[in-house]
Amino acid sequence: MKHPLSAITDRLVILIPYFWLLFFFLIPFFIVFKISLSTTAIAMPPYTPVLGLSDGVSGLITQIGEFSFDNYLWLTQDALYFNAYVSSVIIAGISTLLALIVGYPIAYGMARAPATIRPTLLMLVILPFWTSFLIRVYAWIGILKPEGLLNQLLLATGIIDQPLVILNTHTAIFIGIVYSYLPFMILPLYSALEKMDYSLIEAAQDLGCPPMTAFWKVTFPLSLPGVIAGCLLVFIPAVGEFVIPDLLGGSQTLMIGKTLWNEFFANRDWPVSSAVAVILLLLLVVPIMFFQQAQARAQEQGR
Repeated sequence: MKHPLSAITDRLVILIPYFWLLFFFLIPFFIVFKISLSTTAIAMPPYTPVLGLSDGVSGLITQIGEFSFDNYLWLTQDALYFNAYVSSVIIAGISTLLALIVGYPIAYGMARAPATIRPTLLMLVILPFWTSFLIRVYAWIGILKPEGLLNQLLLATGIIDQPLVILNTHTAIFIGIVYSYLPFMILPLYSALEKMDYSLIEAAQDLGCPPMTAFWKVTFPLSLPGVIAGCLLVFIPAVGEFVIPDLLGGSQTLMIGKTLWNEFFANRDWPVSSAVAVILLLLLVVPIMFFQQAQARAQEQGR
């Protein structure tokens, strides 16, 4: 029979994550959702109604009755928001693919390296986090601008005759996102590849399987959990990215993060910007939930 203290400890271990999600995800989400149903007002805060019990329960019910979905209808009528969502998903998808292409060989090399130097390699991957994210993005401006370090190097070596225009383009955004989020791709891949039994590859090669075929039939399928985790960790924040498109992509870059910032701080339209944020969250969370359910069903069928 379990000790009562042990049972309480087990319940606390389960409840703490739920309380964390409640206070830092669900409550803020419902606040944003409530604002998205409000109306813009010249006040502080810049929306109405502001829920309160000063007028009693009847007044609170009246205020709730003023909520409407007009802001969501407005998003369907303005092509700017739809184009921003589509552009964000495309840019984030391409950046995630590039991060996977760059990160997989690095993670594979780390996993196959001698055990004595793996901690050093892991530290080198994490090392950029010791520097401010904003400073690292600003550093790329000095590298990519027409008179920057990259163009100076290419001109000095005679590879190009005139400076390349990289800054304020989608190429600069891809570079910035891949550089900034590459550790989030490498770490899950490294974790999956390090646990893999490499005797399976040796067995495949002994049976006459070429190295590349052995990779695609053995190594890559076994590393799929790391691939999926890395892609999600890169894709989700990249969709809502604001700093990198604003600094490296220029004013013409259309991404939902920049659109959201403009609605909040330039237009002071909190209800519309909250509606944009709610739709963005649903676009990211709902597919992940379906994917997790599909994965759980697949695991159950595999048993």
